[in-house]
Amino acid sequence: MSVLERLRPYPDMCVMISAGAAGIGRALADAYVEAGATVHVCDVSETALSAFRERHPGCLATQANVADPAQIEAVFQAHAERFGRLDVLINNAGIAGPTGGIDTMDDEAWSQTVEINLTAQYRFAHRAVPLLKNSSKAHIICMSSVAGRLGYAWRTPYAATKWAIIGLMKSLASELGPDDIRVNAILPGIVEGPRMDGVIRARAEQIGLSFKKMREEYLQKISLKRMVTAEDVAAMALFLCSPAARNITGQAISVDGNVEYL
Repeated sequence: MSVLERLRPYPDMCVMISAGAAGIGRALADAYVEAGATVHVCDVSETALSAFRERHPGCLATQANVADPAQIEAVFQAHAERFGRLDVLINNAGIAGPTGGIDTMDDEAWSQTVEINLTAQYRFAHRAVPLLKNSSKAHIICMSSVAGRLGYAWRTPYAATKWAIIGLMKSLASELGPDDIRVNAILPGIVEGPRMDGVIRARAEQIGLSFKKMREEYLQKISLKRMVTAEDVAAMALFLCSPAARNITGQAISVDGNVEYL
């Protein structure tokens, strides 16, 4: 196999993506479908799922709130009935969480951020690993963030979960390596789109700046002076599911234009 051939994703992959109907998840799902994979997404938004089903009628789309263990179990039951196998799990679900000082943080908002961003990744991995052990191209991708390698004032719940995901990933890479299951994390940077606009707006209000000025300050933090796209993140995920990446595991890989600080 030539180097160029090794860059092509593995054929006939069966992929599960949490929060896969919108945002980065949608870009991931679209990319894997284009690569010929069988894709199952879950998402909390029925509107986003309906649009996904229209785009990809051959894929499976299940409504689920990843904060609810029973709904995660239902996702895996639907997956087993439809496919009976799994090659790639992409733990993509996450929320921005609250913006504010630690002394004003609300316990419920903190707990919700931990439940959705971190505990759901454990629950999906817990259910997926028995299936992945039967795959010859098994891979778990844990979606973290540039906030998983940098401190992030006023966003402590989000940053804490994203750092914890790196620890989860590295531990699973060691644990599952003997079963030939690779585990990596992708750390998206400042991703263009409505969700990032909301984060910038909340931060601007927190410190008393205009949205435009706050956005300019975010761009100044990036060496390349531009945001990344969801498709940039999807391209990295596809590479990690190619023969060229067969010895890449336990890595936290940034796709961020080199964010220097937050």
